Amino acid sequence: MDVLKVVNPRCEYKENPIGIDVMMHRFSWQIQAIGRNILQTGYRIQVSEEDGLFRNIIWDSGKVESDQSIHVEYGGPDLKSRTRYYYRIKIWDNKGNQSDWSENAFWEMGILNQDEWIAEWITPKLITEDTELQACPMFRRDFEIRKSIKKARIYATSLGLYYLELNGHRVGDWLLTPGWTSYNNRLQYQTYDVTSLIKEGKNPIGAVVGVGWYKGNLAWENNRNIFGDKLALLMQMHISYEDGSEDVIISDGKWKTSTGPILMSEIYHGEKYDARLEKPGWSSADYDDGDWSQVAILYHPKDILVAQENEP
Repeated sequence: MDVLKVVNPRCEYKENPIGIDVMMHRFSWQIQAIGRNILQTGYRIQVSEEDGLFRNIIWDSGKVESDQSIHVEYGGPDLKSRTRYYYRIKIWDNKGNQSDWSENAFWEMGILNQDEWIAEWITPKLITEDTELQACPMFRRDFEIRKSIKKARIYATSLGLYYLELNGHRVGDWLLTPGWTSYNNRLQYQTYDVTSLIKEGKNPIGAVVGVGWYKGNLAWENNRNIFGDKLALLMQMHISYEDGSEDVIISDGKWKTSTGPILMSEIYHGEKYDARLEKPGWSSADYDDGDWSQVAILYHPKDILVAQENEP
């Protein structure tokens, strides 16, 4: 066992997070040592852009005489949208020991600038506005892949609550996304690594959206539509290929929409589900959506979008 070791490196409290939009990152770590009364007396942090071998180091703190091991701020150049950065840490102690570099850790930036959001808010054209009953809209579209993929990320949010499916598989394992917030002032988006879910050829992407806190019944006196009266989805998928090119699949007028088996879904009042209305395979490549309707485009601001800071 090493006499002195850096373990559990964290960036913004998280282990290898993706979709971060904090520009002044804070690093934290723990110390593993043999002996008693061991204190850190110095640290060094290196950050490399898109390079786990640290051949492209963009920031090296040098040796800093300090016992600080939480909330150590990044001090390098400005960070880039949708870029992965690797970091590693070494420390010194009060017994004259120097650790090896920690295991490589990373974080990945989200979408940093409003003008990078090219996706459009999509909403159903025909959904009942009955205050007692509203079916959850379903959205879908297909896209083609003809190259070898390096990585794929989805950035998504909704007016309401949403979940995504890609090639028949659920995207992520979070519930109640994008979470509770003051929707008119701040709206979180989530980032998903979907590299393993995309295949060569035809790929379907789909979503289901519910009213949630945004539009659903809150508190007493049938208080609804507190933040808005239209459900909508915003999704942007960046697919990077091995040859250096990129495709961007966005929510736009190419999507189709329909209702499904969820006839009502409320945070406080439960759900009404009619299994006779299920659409088997609706997010699979061989599904026929010929009877689905075209979506409508909804204007809603994007300058309130922020990357998710906590688990929904």
